[in-house]
Amino acid sequence: MKRKSIIILLIVVLVIAGMVFYRISTNKENSAKQNGPRGARSAMKVYGKVVQGQPFSDFLSLSGAIEADEQIELHSEISGIVESINFSEGGRVSQGQPLLRINDAELQAQLAQAKTRNNLAAENERRAKLLLEKEAISQEEYDIASADFRTAQSQIQLIQAQLNKTVIKAPFSGRIGLRNISKGSYVTPATVIAQLVNTNRLKVSFSIPEKYANKVRVNNSIKFTVQGVEGEYSAKIYATEPAVEANTRTLLVKAVTSNPSDHIIPGTFANIIFPLETLDNGLLVPAESLIPVQNGKKIFVMKNGKANEVMVETGARTDEDVLITSGIQAGDTVLTSGVMSLRNGSAVQVTLQ
Repeated sequence: MKRKSIIILLIVVLVIAGMVFYRISTNKENSAKQNGPRGARSAMKVYGKVVQGQPFSDFLSLSGAIEADEQIELHSEISGIVESINFSEGGRVSQGQPLLRINDAELQAQLAQAKTRNNLAAENERRAKLLLEKEAISQEEYDIASADFRTAQSQIQLIQAQLNKTVIKAPFSGRIGLRNISKGSYVTPATVIAQLVNTNRLKVSFSIPEKYANKVRVNNSIKFTVQGVEGEYSAKIYATEPAVEANTRTLLVKAVTSNPSDHIIPGTFANIIFPLETLDNGLLVPAESLIPVQNGKKIFVMKNGKANEVMVETGARTDEDVLITSGIQAGDTVLTSGVMSLRNGSAVQVTLQ
């Protein structure tokens, strides 16, 4: 019985020893496959790009609004019944063109009455002057007659001014909107007749961060696009607010542009391209080559067949590239793909793009 137990124990020991020997042999083989001879580790295959200086225009992308150069609501200065409407909705009108006429029958009657009084006052003033020359009346009596004559003249001028207000004219040329009144309507100064908008000339309004406020110059040009309208348009800055807005820390800027074909509608949003500066030798790298880190951004540059980690500072960006303002120089080979798995000093095999 003891002999049988000893044999079983020996068999177990031999099995355990065999398993240990097999594990050690396997680990050595795997280590040999991975490491091989010293220095023979395979290099990682990555893509890269040789960075060269090229012209680059730095810019800001901003949101803005399109405004009409002139835009008003038409109102009557007096109350009355609309006698005639002399414009077509949505049509163009010229400066000074009569748009609306209000019934002036009552004012015409008042004018006729005032003219009659004026004629009488004029005759009384003439007679008083003759009598004064003959010393038949006093200076005071003549002054009263003269004052009555001037009052009658002023009354005519007042009624004539009221009559002028019965005809509403276009203060500037432009496109008139939909009317809110009809012939025979009773209008007051509070009644909105229609909108008049000058669309031949437009304003582009936008706000720029205070960091770039000193870049704004009157007569500088900007570019902008409008959703739904093909093409890129230009506008010229003509004015800015004198101070930065305290709540938003931005500076309000306005530019002007022409719109002869009426393609751009006032009130729409605009995507502003505000130029900052033009670089003759800007260093651009693909956006995918940048790796965000805690203290900023880094890229890998190949030197002597190895990936070197470099901290960089960035500027503006395009759809595909980013401007590097410091950290690399022209002629460096920047690694552009497979960079997330790289380590500083890793051997790389670069395929240039």
